[in-house]
Amino acid sequence: MPGLLSCWFTIQRSLFPALEDELGPLSDTEERFVRVVALLDIGPWMLPFRWKFTGRKPEDRHAILKAFLAKAVWNFPTTRALLDYLHSAPSLRRLCGWDRAADIPSEATFSRAFAAFASGELPQQVHAALIHTHLGPKLIGHISRDATAIPAREHPAPKPPPPAPKKKRGRPAKDDPPRPPKPPTRVMLQPTRSLAENLADLPTACTVGCKRNSQGVQESWTGYKLHLDCADGDIPVSALLTSASLHDSQVAIPLAQLTAGRVHNLYDLADSAYDVPQILAFSHSLGHVPLIDPHPRRADALPFDPASKIRFRERSTVERVNSNLKDNFGGLVVRVRGHAKVLAHLMFGLLALTATQLFNLLL
Repeated sequence: MPGLLSCWFTIQRSLFPALEDELGPLSDTEERFVRVVALLDIGPWMLPFRWKFTGRKPEDRHAILKAFLAKAVWNFPTTRALLDYLHSAPSLRRLCGWDRAADIPSEATFSRAFAAFASGELPQQVHAALIHTHLGPKLIGHISRDATAIPAREHPAPKPPPPAPKKKRGRPAKDDPPRPPKPPTRVMLQPTRSLAENLADLPTACTVGCKRNSQGVQESWTGYKLHLDCADGDIPVSALLTSASLHDSQVAIPLAQLTAGRVHNLYDLADSAYDVPQILAFSHSLGHVPLIDPHPRRADALPFDPASKIRFRERSTVERVNSNLKDNFGGLVVRVRGHAKVLAHLMFGLLALTATQLFNLLL
């Protein structure tokens, strides 16, 4: 990774000494924050958020964006906790771009800026550019796919009205009209549609999700479900946020389309929830080798051969990313509401996590 190496040497040999001369010794967390900001190169992405020379000049959105990245790096649960720390930490305050504590905007200004970032999908665009730059030219061995629960503090959307009453059971009479064929399912339609059409078809409202954990206990939560594709090295490549009630298999093909536009990989790894013929066929159509754990209910399921069984162990990559995002980058505490804001909050954490893992490949 020559581009990543040059950035690493520039930060270590030039940027850190200059910052330490100006601010004093940096802590390990501050050094990680500096690496994240330097690698992302967020300056060009702030053009749509600059002042349009009409109305009152807004607060510096560039500094606020870096503050939200700091919130993910320090794993602050709320924006209020971030602001309290900024007022008491001169080094981080100056790294973000504010010389004095009085220059830090109010919590309401942070909230308005976050809403603008979320509606403009800024963190998603920065993450896509980061992956294109540093992983796009590479050949990825494995893409691990899975979903994780994202509890949210909001009421679930009302359920749709119940379907029309079903016809009577049993064999139809001779004079009954023939029954109409069943409509195709979402997974059947997805391989023939574009990425935009598939994304528009996915439900994104807050709902109640339910799943069985590794101990066999049924769990439920109110909120969303984050679907991730992760490359070797615990690097998240693509992310989609849907309703919690949506089954994992419904998002596999759109997620594969999104990932295929960013990187080139050889193997698709997933658990038995993705053991669907359409998903297997779509993976083959992309030139990949699908390694999907056979569903225990499938009668013709065949176990993996020894080599595939060893390769399938790489699927733990996505499990580590899920736990790392929740434990260390703000994914466990969601204090915003609505699909766009929840996704933006998670993407700030994924941005910090992705940049950190890219640099970890060099260590």
